[in-house]
Amino acid sequence: MKNLKKTFRWFGPDFGVALSDIKQLGVEGIVAACQEIPLGEVWPLETIASLKKEIEDHGMEWAVVESVNVHTAIKYGLPERDAYIANYKQTLKNLAANGIYVVCYNFMQLIDWTRTNLDYELPNGASALHYDPIAAAAFDLFILKREHARDSYDEVVLKKAQDYFEALDDAARQRLEKAILAGMPGSRKLIDLDEFKKNHSLVLEIDKEQLQDNLAYFLKAIIPEAEKLGVRMAIHPDDPPFSVFGVPRIASNYEELKFVLEACPSASNGLTFCSGSLGASADNDLVKIVQDFGDKIHFVHLRNVTRLPDGSFYEAEHLNGSVSMEKVMKAIVQEQRKRHLNGKGEIRIPIRPDHGHVLLDDKKRMNDFYSGYSLIGRAMGLAQLSGLEKGIREGLKIGGTA
Repeated sequence: MKNLKKTFRWFGPDFGVALSDIKQLGVEGIVAACQEIPLGEVWPLETIASLKKEIEDHGMEWAVVESVNVHTAIKYGLPERDAYIANYKQTLKNLAANGIYVVCYNFMQLIDWTRTNLDYELPNGASALHYDPIAAAAFDLFILKREHARDSYDEVVLKKAQDYFEALDDAARQRLEKAILAGMPGSRKLIDLDEFKKNHSLVLEIDKEQLQDNLAYFLKAIIPEAEKLGVRMAIHPDDPPFSVFGVPRIASNYEELKFVLEACPSASNGLTFCSGSLGASADNDLVKIVQDFGDKIHFVHLRNVTRLPDGSFYEAEHLNGSVSMEKVMKAIVQEQRKRHLNGKGEIRIPIRPDHGHVLLDDKKRMNDFYSGYSLIGRAMGLAQLSGLEKGIREGLKIGGTA
């Protein structure tokens, strides 16, 4: 039985990592997107073809699109959403015409993911991404200044958030704001605070059930087209998997993922399994999610987090953290075996190391990278995961070839 397909996310040459660098890591597939196309517009055939050729010229394939982002009009159920859904369908057609069939996307509100520190120093001197609920509350209360924000926190958190914020100097306050408004992956442009406030006010008027209805509306429009094209849509879980700044989550746990899959049952309606996003909550049983939804997992992100008693977490080494990566990898390999035996689904599930520490020589050029996407840290993660996969296959007596 064949191994998992090793992939690596690439944001283009402006983000510190070249395709020639990635090729040296033994990677087969690239995870990329046409990032220069404005949100909601159709990705032209020629733009897709050009990026695909650039990747193939380096001896790799464009294995997964991450992401064809979903316009806010669709997420918020605005009148113009049907026009953006039509554009989304055309982009899927253009991707399929270029032989690209796996599309990762998310339905997160406001921003793709939330961290409060993009350069959290670890005991060994490397740095990682970090989320601190007190820092997030301080941003909410004193920078975002959300109306009725105080109602979201108890008195202990309110006091800690105030003390935390008052202890920050101007530079530290700017770092906190920058960390949270870091923007979309692959962009160095910060989200404008006023625009963030405007979108935030809008989404706060929409409850969880309506957001789920908006997602179901999108899926019922998109999935039949994806099915005809042979495209596999893979929603990414919310990150972190709990409410931030009063905004509901709708893809953060077992029941919510079940809702997504049942909203439009189809082999084309599936998941991006992200062990880091889901693993940031101790309530999520990652192995059960793989076992129960395995046939709908079209793409895998593997990273680890260390959850701390105060509710914070930081991104740990891939094999050392609160997530049992051994159990997760075993469940994924067993899902492969199921597919091999029943002849259903892609056996070589694309998998990539997600995020990575900044360490060694990468510390000299950390400003070149998009946060979380250093070269050496992810390369180390890929090596660790590849070794883990091989060891599990040996233990289960399952062979594997590329």
